[in-house]
Amino acid sequence: MEDGFPADKLFNQGYSYTYDDVIFLPHYIDFSTDSVKLNCKLTKNISLSIPCVSSPMDTVTESYMAVAMASLGGVGILHSNNTPSEQFSLLKSAKSRRIPFVSEFETKSPSDVIESEGDFGLSNVILVTETGSRKSRVLGYVLKSDWVKLKNKEGRLCDYMLKLEYSVPNRYDLDQVAGFLGEKGVKLVSTMRESDGEVVDLVTLEDIERIQQYPKRCLPSLVANGDFLVGASIGTRESDKERLEYLVKGGADVVVLDSSQGNSIYQLDMIKYIKNTYPKLDVIGGNVVTKYQAQNLIQAGVDGLRVGMGSGSICTTQEVCAVGRGQATAVYKVSSIASQSGVPVIADGGISNSGHIVKALVLGASTVMMGSFLAGSTEAPGAYVVQDGRRVKKYRGMGSLEAMTKGSDQRYLGDKSRLKIAQGVVGAVADKGSILNLVPYTMHAVKQGFQDLGASSLQSAHDLLRSEVLRLEARTGAAQAEGGVHGLVSYEKKAF
Repeated sequence: MEDGFPADKLFNQGYSYTYDDVIFLPHYIDFSTDSVKLNCKLTKNISLSIPCVSSPMDTVTESYMAVAMASLGGVGILHSNNTPSEQFSLLKSAKSRRIPFVSEFETKSPSDVIESEGDFGLSNVILVTETGSRKSRVLGYVLKSDWVKLKNKEGRLCDYMLKLEYSVPNRYDLDQVAGFLGEKGVKLVSTMRESDGEVVDLVTLEDIERIQQYPKRCLPSLVANGDFLVGASIGTRESDKERLEYLVKGGADVVVLDSSQGNSIYQLDMIKYIKNTYPKLDVIGGNVVTKYQAQNLIQAGVDGLRVGMGSGSICTTQEVCAVGRGQATAVYKVSSIASQSGVPVIADGGISNSGHIVKALVLGASTVMMGSFLAGSTEAPGAYVVQDGRRVKKYRGMGSLEAMTKGSDQRYLGDKSRLKIAQGVVGAVADKGSILNLVPYTMHAVKQGFQDLGASSLQSAHDLLRSEVLRLEARTGAAQAEGGVHGLVSYEKKAF
């Protein structure tokens, strides 16, 4: 009893489909949601517990996002819209942590004076060290809440600071830090890098309790020495070889060649250079949307492929350049050729909900790369502002003129051009809370989608699709409207 279309037939009719254009038909269920396994391959040599990758955008992935993603079982890719030394610092910061957050705090010396609340920066605490540097001996701390209540605010910090007698190695994970706080009966402890004595974080009992209330996380993404798995992006210019050297010294586990159109002589040459110079370093190439593009990068030696061109919510490449492809078609086509060489595919862009993740994975991707889906979260770079009564964070495309002024134009092969043509916009994204809450709930929704399809794993889903057991249909505009919320005067939409 045939029903619907096999993927090969649907995607070979000359249409460019995106995720909302297609729908899977349900299959047979003989297992529970909890038995669905989402472990996957990021590259030929790197495995993840969940198929989630944060995008190398300067409003998405810096140290905080990278450590949080790794703690969840995914991976963060540090952006390269900065100097090589700045990116190295972000990498060093992420690699120095075993806990899923980055605490922001200012440091001062005992003889310093706090002149205003602005001295606290984005934090609620100031750390007092012997010289005012993070690499000197810790003496105490001052809480903003305590300082506000002081009658004499002109005194030196040594006159009223609280002593901080304990520190723990930065290699302690969250449970070890929690155990230490309980054992010593204190509410705050510093974590210190053993190699140079630098203070890495200040961890409070409130931090521990906040994180422990989030859903249980999958196995974290760790490398052999216990460090979090962290990736970083580079460009394809000659100067990026220097950036690459920084990243290798900093312990980057994978590099992503960041280009809007990856099928270029510049990227092919860079892939070959990396493979010859650092043969143990995994390389993800892209972006690509066709079999031809993918095959060129596979032959050059990539360990993974990034798929998507113009599908991001802040990307205008298809509008400006008339080049690209619907993301569902792109993922299916590239995956069909990449699977023959055992090269995993990252579906990059167009992810707005858990259903899009299900579609990307079942169509052949091993992971999904997310920008707007993670932007606006606690872990994303930037400060919250209130806009029209809502807490938001800035989110910008790397092809926006604003991002290009910092150097991202080389991603669009336009770094030597005097005329800068935008292929992205600057916008704002609503506060999503912590990804430590968002991602686990999203992954459970993905598991439910896999269950409805009768697929208990990514490999099972790919097998069912290729064997034509799983069937699809294209959706009309009316069908898409019917598949969403409709016919209500008002409603409140909550995912979890």
